[in-house]
Amino acid sequence: MKISYNRLWKLLIDKGMNKHDLRIAAGISSASIAKLGKCENITTDVLLKICEALHVHIDEIMETIEEESK
Repeated sequence: MKISYNRLWKLLIDKGMNKHDLRIAAGISSASIAKLGKCENITTDVLLKICEALHVHIDEIMETIEEESK
């Protein structure tokens, strides 16, 4: 399984925000935004900052998905 942040990107569109707006609102680094864009692992602290900034629960910004068989 892996993590998908597609829900986060859709939420940003709905709120009329971009990645830069999210970075400023949540007080997170550009490196964290880059990791999110690549669906890489980030700390729960960063995820919680995003949730607080957007006033959402964690399941509204991420989900687990099955990896395709190789």
